[in-house]
Amino acid sequence: MMKALVNSCRFIVGILFIFSGLIKANDPIGLSYKMQEFFDLWKMSALDGITLTLSVLMIAFEIIAGVALLLGWKKKLISWLLLLLIVFFTFLTGYAYLSGKFSNCGCFGDCIPISSGASFAKDVVLLILILFLFFNRQYIQPVFSKSVTNAVLVVLALLSFGIQWYTLHYLPVLDCLPFKTGNYIPDKTKVPANSIPDSTEITFVYEKGGKKLEFNADHFPDDFNDSTYKFIDRYDKVIRKGTNNIPEIRGFDFQNSAGINVTQEILGGNYVLLLFHEDASTPVEKWKNGFEPVYHWAEKKKVPLYIISSLAPVVKQEIAATGFKGLEVLAGDRVMIRMAARTNPTLYLLKKGTIAGKWSYKKLDAALKVLKALPVVPPPAYQELISADTSSVK
Repeated sequence: MMKALVNSCRFIVGILFIFSGLIKANDPIGLSYKMQEFFDLWKMSALDGITLTLSVLMIAFEIIAGVALLLGWKKKLISWLLLLLIVFFTFLTGYAYLSGKFSNCGCFGDCIPISSGASFAKDVVLLILILFLFFNRQYIQPVFSKSVTNAVLVVLALLSFGIQWYTLHYLPVLDCLPFKTGNYIPDKTKVPANSIPDSTEITFVYEKGGKKLEFNADHFPDDFNDSTYKFIDRYDKVIRKGTNNIPEIRGFDFQNSAGINVTQEILGGNYVLLLFHEDASTPVEKWKNGFEPVYHWAEKKKVPLYIISSLAPVVKQEIAATGFKGLEVLAGDRVMIRMAARTNPTLYLLKKGTIAGKWSYKKLDAALKVLKALPVVPPPAYQELISADTSSVK
């Protein structure tokens, strides 16, 4: 009876760890961004530079540990490691839930977003199951011989790191983000139809006798007409948080070097190419040879092409010695760019605001084939001129 219970728990825990690891392996950089949120909140931003390494190792460990548990490999070591890991996870999800500062802890990546409360409950259940396994590990028996088990674990280790290497260089296999091919960007920048806005009230801040006092319009002090009250500030105070009231895409708004907003031009154009390049962390030498043909063919096809970066002046300087030095570099929101570009840089083709294609900088040859097949479309102003001339002839 006890052996059956242990094996049942072993199967549930092992499968959950493998599934959790695989779903995050699809987008390890997303987990690293979530780690940075925790580190920044805890004033540990100095660790931001190693979050991607930590993310890759943690994901690989989840997959390997889950398989090792199912195979019964080194049961004492694995039970200790799983216990330590789930205690750590339970602390993180508990903090996310109780602090109210994280709506999603990233436990199953962006493909299966679950609330911080659900994540915490899941980890509490897993903690109980792993504790049960820990104290009854004598019932865990190997499934295969030692040599077969070792071979399987080596293959799984290579696979877990290989999947992550691929997605970090060639974009996630499963695209679960708002910038998915086929999505219409203007729709994603709107607040969802079923959202409930925050409930706010105007709050006034005054000073009296060296003390700051706050009150709303319904609760002015009885002696407010006293001239000793000095106005300091007024703000909207949230008295009840709304739900589902944040657009999936925020910060998709751009001005060119002349200060002209070009967002509508980008979203309304027949075809527009955008190269999302967060910063210079990927040197231009690694992608310029693949991008220059795209740039030249965009000119031939009269397709507008922009670079969007959170560090526009740095990137402008970076491309100064390239064949596309004349490209406009638009300043963009860092969080929005990170969501759009899971490889740095990532090229997008938009058609009237809809994402028609997206490519890692490693796959710009594929983008070039698509670009070459596009029709030559005159710019909007020229099209309007043709329409005007045609109507006057009639």
